[in-house]
Amino acid sequence: MEFIDRAKIYVKAGDGGSGKSAFRREKFVPKGGPSGGDGGRGGDIVFLADENENTLQYFRYHRKFKADNGEAGDIKNQYGRNAEPLVIKVPAGTVVKDEDTGKIIADLTADGDRKVIAKGGRGGRGNAKFKNAANRAPTMAEFGEAGEAKTLFLELKLLADVGLIGYPSVGKSSLIRKVSAARPEVADYHFTTLTPVLGVVNTDYEENFVMADIPGLIEGAADGVGLGHDFLRHVERTRLLLHIIDAAAIDGRDPIEDYNKINAELVKYSEKLAKKKQILVANKIDLPSADEHLKELGDLAEKENLPFFKISAATGKGTKELIGYLAKILPDIQKDEEIIEVEEDDEEELEKIKISRDMSGDFVVSGKNLEKIVYMTNFENDEALRRFQYIWRMKGIDDKLKEMGIKEGDTVHIGEMSFEFRE
Repeated sequence: MEFIDRAKIYVKAGDGGSGKSAFRREKFVPKGGPSGGDGGRGGDIVFLADENENTLQYFRYHRKFKADNGEAGDIKNQYGRNAEPLVIKVPAGTVVKDEDTGKIIADLTADGDRKVIAKGGRGGRGNAKFKNAANRAPTMAEFGEAGEAKTLFLELKLLADVGLIGYPSVGKSSLIRKVSAARPEVADYHFTTLTPVLGVVNTDYEENFVMADIPGLIEGAADGVGLGHDFLRHVERTRLLLHIIDAAAIDGRDPIEDYNKINAELVKYSEKLAKKKQILVANKIDLPSADEHLKELGDLAEKENLPFFKISAATGKGTKELIGYLAKILPDIQKDEEIIEVEEDDEEELEKIKISRDMSGDFVVSGKNLEKIVYMTNFENDEALRRFQYIWRMKGIDDKLKEMGIKEGDTVHIGEMSFEFRE
């Protein structure tokens, strides 16, 4: 399966069902009171992290998701049925961003993590809910609230324990094939691995761990050269890094220079990433030309205070010792070094009302909660209209419009509704 790690989708939660306007009409109840029931709640859009998913491939062909609407209320105070949430499975490690606001609204890191991404609209109230001492026979009922609609940007950040870094063709794919059941393509040309490959490594200890064969890094990656940012994004959530060096230098490169260049790219991309624990691994020691570089690589490891292992991924030499060491130290390394801050809705911001003017000079009144009230109001019903006018006055919108110079007959827009201003 192709590894897709980014996707853009549209989600729409269900609208609430409309409330009912009705009165009891029974044979021996000549003046039956209001009996319209409330509408049901619209279905939420819910994301669920599932360990069986490891790519965003599904979202390449499925880009629009809509939950069901709630049922309308009925006579005899019968409530409409609530709609079931629409549950969408995503891989663990998926970060969800609202494209319109730029806010990160979910960071689903562990199997079973759930998050309501878009809330279903509440059901409109039936006329029975508006009965009071002053109005014993209300005719008004609310429409259902609109469900939230969002354009989302999904990004999958790998949640591997160990990330393999190094130039292309240093033997990362060969190592992960040797120590896990993963089967990345292996060949003697650059960029054999174009997408991350995850492999579960079985150990002699209680817990196994996940190793990620990440596409090869080259100079200039932090500036987006080659696979650049794609590579570096996937390194961010590993617990430690195995820095694989081609000790045989079969491409004619200097192993020490390779080490320094790759670390320079990590620093350039993220200081935090550069501080992630590294283990230096000299690969291809089965080749004769490796001997001349092993001592200087050992000296480098001592100078940088790095654990140092000499292996041959092709023959398996030294790999058992390396895996045993990783299994021992991983439990002591914090699992999630990168914490992504999820931004919740600000209640004050929802209540805030803003007034502006559009290109044609019309007045535009905006405010999330006010727009919800507009959407749910049946303006063809006199009682509902009077109730809205009361809310309008209580929020001081008339006064604010006058301060901005509104005149009789000017057009005012709120959400999808427009009207002419009248004193």
